Amino acid sequence: MFDFVPIHIYSAIYYNFVLILMVITLFHAYENDFSDTATLSYSRMAGFFLLTFMILYVGTRPISGVFGDMGTYAKLYNRVAAGETPIINRDFLFNYFLIFCAGFMTARTFFFLCALFYIIPCYIFSKKYCGSYWYYAFFIFVGSYMFWPYGTNGIRNGIATSLFILSLCNYDKRVIMYVLMALSIGVHNSLIIPVTAFVVSSIVKNPRHYLYLWIAAIPLSLAGGSFWETLFANFGFGDDTRAGDYLTGGNTNNDKFAYTGFRWDFLFYSSFAVFGGWYFIFKKKITDNFYIHLWGTYMIANAFWILVIRANFSNRFAYLSWFLMAPVIAYPLFRYKIFPNQYRIVGIIITLYYLFTYLMFLKG
Repeated sequence: MFDFVPIHIYSAIYYNFVLILMVITLFHAYENDFSDTATLSYSRMAGFFLLTFMILYVGTRPISGVFGDMGTYAKLYNRVAAGETPIINRDFLFNYFLIFCAGFMTARTFFFLCALFYIIPCYIFSKKYCGSYWYYAFFIFVGSYMFWPYGTNGIRNGIATSLFILSLCNYDKRVIMYVLMALSIGVHNSLIIPVTAFVVSSIVKNPRHYLYLWIAAIPLSLAGGSFWETLFANFGFGDDTRAGDYLTGGNTNNDKFAYTGFRWDFLFYSSFAVFGGWYFIFKKKITDNFYIHLWGTYMIANAFWILVIRANFSNRFAYLSWFLMAPVIAYPLFRYKIFPNQYRIVGIIITLYYLFTYLMFLKG
């Protein structure tokens, strides 16, 4: 559908489109209040527009190696469609889904379905927990750093994290929730990390413990150097899990997202959700069990990443917590009255949050 867009500026158009929408939303927030009918009308209109754009622009993008792993998936898909039987030893759900689709649909249709599985759960979460103001929560999802790469490059990981988001929409239906979490691991087995964090935070319920753990992870990582990567690899991550590849593998594909070293910029970005949860829980006294559980999951998963921050593909470990940043930041803003001029504050938060993403895009 968007084949007319030059492939070398395809991603740039996305980032600039979201930037324009951010500016419009910021101005709208300064001219209106949450209680205004104009705000509800804008939310419906902008939300439908953004959702439609995301599905079509991500889902119908040209099949190209410019999008990283998409080119690899396409080659595998075409080989399977031609009759090859691949050897599957992990990520069974995604791989068998690919084989199933290759039997009767084109690669373009397959990638469109992948985009739906990636985007729709974010919409469902926004709609369920933020109601009439779902557009703003959905914008925070879309404006998150790495949301675009994991919809176009790390497709398998992106779908897995969205299944986890969908599981959170069934928090009051525990069986369904845990089934969906299990499915997320089946799509990409690195999701064992946030799922484990979720289970741990269901046992350790004091939010102060999450904060202490996260803070302690920073000096432990600085002092430990590569000790933590080696430790977790020795526990088995390096043998049969996707996470092990990120710990011990080299950048064999010359992946431009394979950041290494102690990433203070990534730590700064991670602190957005840390500060948000601290502010809402400790300063504004929000005692919502779901939110505390959600924040605890983020804090534990992010603390794990801090320990292994020097690993190859550090950003991929980080994304195992980063995909929860949008829910952590958005949920309280649209469930509770927190600020006198809350719509303006929302506009400012959306702006600052997306500007980090946009600046990282410009940085390349």
